[in-house]
Order: sequence, then C-alpha cells, then structure tokens
Amino acid sequence: MAEAVRRRGGSRSDERRSGERRSADQLFDRELDHLPPEARWREWMHRVEATIFAASEPVDRETLARIVGKSCSIDLLIDDIREELRGRPYDLVAVAGGWKHLTRPAYADAIRAAVGGNERAVDLTQSEVLVLMCVAYFQPITRAELSSFFGKEISRDLIGHLRGAKLIASGPRSPTPGAPYTYVTTKEFLLEFGLDTLRDLPDFEALEDAGLLSKEKLLAGDIPAGLASGEGYGKDDVVGDQAP
Repeated sequence: MAEAVRRRGGSRSDERRSGERRSADQLFDRELDHLPPEARWREWMHRVEATIFAASEPVDRETLARIVGKSCSIDLLIDDIREELRGRPYDLVAVAGGWKHLTRPAYADAIRAAVGGNERAVDLTQSEVLVLMCVAYFQPITRAELSSFFGKEISRDLIGHLRGAKLIASGPRSPTPGAPYTYVTTKEFLLEFGLDTLRDLPDFEALEDAGLLSKEKLLAGDIPAGLASGEGYGKDDVVGDQAP
C-alpha cells in the first residue's frame, strides 16, 4: 500500500516537472518576430553556438531546432557560424550525428605541449585497431567470423577491451547455429575517429579497386589512413568541454 502511494506520489511529481518544462518551453521565444531579420538571424546563431559550446556531447539537429524559429535552416546557420570561425584555432564540426566545437588538428602539438595528451584517447594495439576496422566495415559481425577472417582466434579479452573502451557493443544475434551475438560500432567510435556517420569511413570497395587495400594487405596490418590514427578535429582537445 505504502509502495503504491509512493509510486503515485512519484508519478504526480514527474507530471508536475513535465508541466513546468512545458510552461517554460511555451514562454521561450523561438521566433523572435519583434527583431529585424538580420538581428533575428544573429541571435539564432548565438543561441546555437552557445548551446553547442556548453554541451559535453555532440548536439543534434532536433535539439537545436528547439531554440530557433520554425523557418530557420539549421544547416545555413551552421554554415554562417563556421564561416565566422574561419581562421580560428577551433571549428564547429559534424560528428557522431551532431555538432561539436573541436580544436583544429594543426594545434595538436601545442595542446600536447601545454596540457599533455587527451586522457580520453583510447590506447589500442595494432591487432585491436585491425579488429575494430573489420567490425566497422563488416558489422554486424561475430567473434567467430572475425577469427575466420584473420585465420586465428580473436580472444574474448581483445573484444572485451574494445567493449570496455565503448568502441563496440553487442549487436543483433546472428542467425547462425547457436545464435551468437554480433558486434557493431558505437557513437563513441564515431567520436573517437571524428566521423559524423559510418558513411564517412573510407570506401572499402573503392580502396580495393584503387589497389590501396585488399584482404591480404589488411591481414598484413595495412590500415587505411585516418582510421588507424584517428586524425581529424579535436583528438587532443575539445573546446566545448571547457565550458562551465
């Protein structure tokens, strides 16, 4: 009985908080109709840039749409912000399905000299990078399929390290006998390697056609540029994380 009362009380509390959020949302002026067009656009730019700067994770389109007018083009707004950041040591980058302030690669050495390496950077062995690359290109894929690909057993410890680093996660069960779990890459994988979506991976078939990559080269440890190093914006520092 007491538990039921607590649940009802909790439910009412949740409804009250939800109502307060809706009320605050209704009071927030997205449209800014009282401003002339140029000033309105400038204010939307400031709102978007401030929101992305303050966020610890990439901010998606749906979130940004809550703070600008219905007629506002998020893409054009982002383009204008990036144009203003041209020449600055950081940029607004599309990564992991959203946007994030990231430092430019040219300043990686200066950042390392000042504050050291990025403590969040994942330390991977050559074997782990190769396995991670195979998961990225051929997901969903089982551990047995990975072992078959490399011609040797891929250990549970190796898979466990990649899972612990949150670079891969369990995918759907395979339709093969025993229905083993498959593995897929994660949002953290996209963040680590500066990718917006998996479509930004180097095209495997194009690399093969160009003679730059083959299964034989892969097994020999020839890793496509970019995936092995994680080169790109913000591997050594993230401007948005400095916001209070």
